[in-house]
Amino acid sequence: MSFYTSLSGLQAAQTDMSTISHNLANVATNGFKKSRSEFADVIASNFATDPRRMTGSGVALKQNVQDFAEGSLQTTSSSLDLAISGDGFFAVKTAGNNGALQYTRNGSFLVDANHFIVDAQGSDLQAYPVDASGNVTASGSDGLTNVQIPETSGTPNATSKVSIAVNLGSGSSAPASTPFDRSDSSSYNNSTATTIYDANGNAQTLTNYYVRNPAGDGTDGSTGWNVYSYVGDQALTSGGNPGVPVSFDATGNMTTPTAAISYDAFTPPSTGTPQAISLDLSGSTQKAATFAVAARSQDGVSVGQLSGISIDDAGIIKASFSNGDTKMLGKVALANFSNPTGLRQMGNSYWAATGISGSPTIGAAGENGFGSLMSGTIEGSNVDITEELVNLIAAQRNFQANAKALDTSSQISETIFNMRS
Repeated sequence: MSFYTSLSGLQAAQTDMSTISHNLANVATNGFKKSRSEFADVIASNFATDPRRMTGSGVALKQNVQDFAEGSLQTTSSSLDLAISGDGFFAVKTAGNNGALQYTRNGSFLVDANHFIVDAQGSDLQAYPVDASGNVTASGSDGLTNVQIPETSGTPNATSKVSIAVNLGSGSSAPASTPFDRSDSSSYNNSTATTIYDANGNAQTLTNYYVRNPAGDGTDGSTGWNVYSYVGDQALTSGGNPGVPVSFDATGNMTTPTAAISYDAFTPPSTGTPQAISLDLSGSTQKAATFAVAARSQDGVSVGQLSGISIDDAGIIKASFSNGDTKMLGKVALANFSNPTGLRQMGNSYWAATGISGSPTIGAAGENGFGSLMSGTIEGSNVDITEELVNLIAAQRNFQANAKALDTSSQISETIFNMRS
């Protein structure tokens, strides 16, 4: 009997060392939670046994208890790195058509090739859908959804009107070089560049060149300019004329044109579709001050390209775009359990619900029963190396003591065999 008693002690000590070794092996695993082995004594008896003469039969593993104390928090540069300060787990759906809900404290997420927010194993982060104001529009486990990041935002609209108000210096002289040649800066006085858009939202550059006519060319003492316009390398014409005259009276107020300049249609190479555009110079002046742009606008709309993703303390996932748009994509869901120690470890820092843990309660950061969410932060392992090494020494001593008891039992048995011989 003592042989099997000592053997159970060896197995218990080995199990304890395996648990400690597993903790130490995962000291750098994000979101890892350490465990400890708990044991119970084994007593073989029946109702007729005198309790004063009972002898124990060894030890058995009672349970491996998981410790869900919070690990160390580490700041990172990624807005998709998330940590929960307090209770709760991230809910993820594992990859595959029949992916199951599992739970993790490892909040290291990224965007995959299909623009979904996933973890390193390809499991999708679960979130609640929200409206444009960030209000959650679903509830419960059935309301959870994957989060996909759109690449673009907005509907493109081709520029049809450009408005520019400039001041053309009254002291400007007519260029020395004639005729106008955009590649020769001495053939024009000033220029402006304005970004416009084609029908697909692609950016183009409208460049206007301002050329002073010889002074005193107006019969009423007015002075004039010519405006030459290009979109990219295409020269714009108005009624077939490349240069559009602009004149000012003696006080510097613009007299012509009296309406926006309508250019003949041009064809952007990016679309192959003719596009008409007008130039409104209202508000332009000819004063003694130097050349300056007082106002500039255009009515085209580009397609916004994804420029960033952020997650606030409430878990709202926002995407921002180059055209200034922002979209709310969802609210990070958190799960909690009445008995977290009953969760089944699945590997990859995942846990699954069991009958012991109870069904998950799904909510969001800051709600009752859930911790706060921190973006740009990762929760590390909660393993304390010093504590584990001390426990490892104790487990080793337990193993050695049981091995000695087993050796003693073997020697006694050998002595008995020798007596019979």
